[in-house]
Amino acid sequence: MSHAKLKPIDQQVMVITGASSGIGLATARLAAEKGAKVVLAARSEGALAEIVDDIKSKGGAAIFVPCDVTDRGQVEELAAQAVKEFGRIDTWVNNAGLSIYGRLDEVNEDDSRRLFETNFWGVYYGSLVALPYLEKQGGALINLGSEVSEAVIPLQGMYSTTKHAVKGFTDALRVEIVEVDRAPVSITLIQPTATDTPFPQHAKNYMEQEPKLPTPLDDPEDVAKAILDAAVSPTRSKKVGLMSKVNTATAKVAPKLGDKVSAKQANRQQYAEPPRHPEGTLEEPGELAGGAGRVRGSGGVGKK
Repeated sequence: MSHAKLKPIDQQVMVITGASSGIGLATARLAAEKGAKVVLAARSEGALAEIVDDIKSKGGAAIFVPCDVTDRGQVEELAAQAVKEFGRIDTWVNNAGLSIYGRLDEVNEDDSRRLFETNFWGVYYGSLVALPYLEKQGGALINLGSEVSEAVIPLQGMYSTTKHAVKGFTDALRVEIVEVDRAPVSITLIQPTATDTPFPQHAKNYMEQEPKLPTPLDDPEDVAKAILDAAVSPTRSKKVGLMSKVNTATAKVAPKLGDKVSAKQANRQQYAEPPRHPEGTLEEPGELAGGAGRVRGSGGVGKK
């Protein structure tokens, strides 16, 4: 049973990491449209400045804070800036994440560790920094997992591993904070399916072809709506997109079949062209803004 005290969206201050493109950008825009005060965080300062100007030009309230979620000090500064500007934090969305395309035995260890620093430790830092602020007046902590928090996908094996870790951490944190402490917060895991954003373009790519996500692709606004629902109504977890429900159910109920279905995705993750930007944004931020953050045939920031 949740003891969370969640406000309507138009009364909320919402912090969103990974807000410069994809699901984070869609969430920030939708929240601002609905009257929330939004704090956008990412490494891409130029993109964030553009997005915040756009939100303000439409009458929204927004600030941006450059933040690399792998650095706990920067995450603490993000929270401090949000409170300095708007007085409190009502919802914190740990969305920042990215992927690596390549076989597990080919991806080098440094890259695999870097991916964990962003996808897992970024969520860890964000959660533990946010909770004291959320507990003050009640609030929602929302962590972005994936359908591969339960299923897996070949050629994104380390990404799948990080998202399993995010689920384990989020579930354990929920038991301690919500069930044991009975704190006035809700802790939600969002599990999208493949989503139409620049996810493959931001990934580091070890393959000899340009990466993509297998279709069908969900709309990032669908994930944004699920996040905003969790911000106002205590929710344990939410799968977004039909394939997320199908793939996670198969992995749980018929795991051997799930393995065979997953194996078929190995050849559905490339375009018939050489890599455009194989380094991706694993080490350096991207500066893509504008639109819904979509790039041809792509998939969600931190989401497969």
